[in-house]
Amino acid sequence: MEKIKMTTPLVEMDGDEMTRILWQMIKEELLCPYIDLKTEYYDLGLEHRNATDDQVTVDSANATLKYGVAVKCATITPNGARMQEYNLKEMWKSPNGTIRAILDGTVFRSPILVKGIVPYVKNWTKPITIARHAYGDVYKNTEIKVPGPGQAELVFTAADGTQTRELIHTFDGAGILQGIHNTEKSIISFARACFAYAVDTRQDLWFSTKDTISKKYDHTFKDIFQEIYDTEYKAKFEELGIEYFYTLIDDAVARVIRSEGGFIWACKNYDGDVMSDMVATAYGDLSMMTSVLVSPSGAYEYEAAHGTVQRHYYKHLEGKETSTNSIATIFAWTGALRKRGELDGNEALSAFGDLLERACIKTVEDGKMTKSLSLISTCEHPVILNSLEFIKAIRETLDGLLFTA
Repeated sequence: MEKIKMTTPLVEMDGDEMTRILWQMIKEELLCPYIDLKTEYYDLGLEHRNATDDQVTVDSANATLKYGVAVKCATITPNGARMQEYNLKEMWKSPNGTIRAILDGTVFRSPILVKGIVPYVKNWTKPITIARHAYGDVYKNTEIKVPGPGQAELVFTAADGTQTRELIHTFDGAGILQGIHNTEKSIISFARACFAYAVDTRQDLWFSTKDTISKKYDHTFKDIFQEIYDTEYKAKFEELGIEYFYTLIDDAVARVIRSEGGFIWACKNYDGDVMSDMVATAYGDLSMMTSVLVSPSGAYEYEAAHGTVQRHYYKHLEGKETSTNSIATIFAWTGALRKRGELDGNEALSAFGDLLERACIKTVEDGKMTKSLSLISTCEHPVILNSLEFIKAIRETLDGLLFTA
């Protein structure tokens, strides 16, 4: 077949470890044979981030704002051990956190449902989408190690020099402090993105915080959501027959476990980080979760919701065979290609994204899968494939679908 042409490039953010290996396999086997792929490439591997003092991460986020669509490979957020392993200049912050702050968007994460992979929560028959606020909280925090006795205060100095002070704690010994913040502008963007996504997908929207304890911080989130719903979205929700409601996060967890799924659960930044992993695992596997960051400016950044698969990478370096599930990373590419096609009016590109997703699902449903999927599949005699074999099997399925299309 003639390769599909692209008019506008994607922003391509390469990553780390095993997902970086899969990234290249996916391009060589599933993309470049079918698409005249145009990307603006940024290497977000930890070595290059270190060499550029993390400027490459900032540049990739700004490029996303420019071109409107990005696709990102999983990356390392370094800890003390990584500092030594990679001989880093400093403990660079999460690249995802940096990108989220620049795009000021909302992350929507949804499980990829496949026949034969039954959720651990048996009544979850429909996907649960986690809408995660993508700014502030612990990801933009300030921390202090308290060396000994003393008094800690929260101080705000207004533009006119006046100060507001609140006592945090009087220490009688060593301790720790953490300061977090958010902005009304970002919370408003978050709320509007959640309501708009619910309208687009015709799904109920749940929002949860802990406003009974956090009577100013969390309560502000609650109030902004309610005001935007009442003034901008209530009539549309009623017209579509969908519902918005707020509940405490501990009550939300209980409701979610008892539900059948099929709704959007909006969470603050850290809550969304934790709950998206919980939902992904409960649906079967962290490698079966899509993730898209939506900026209020209309930019989209697609990625897998899982990490860099460090353990498999070390096996790969030793020359040992790995069986790594690449579906979430493939779906990052398909999401980006489909959105690029939508924005450019390139129907062939969008259709290819849809078809490649069908090929992934059909391959697994036909019994061909990686080891991790075989452990949770109800398929009686799965064919367990290594990392490259699985991608090649998807290509074979894709070719079959293209032939019959």
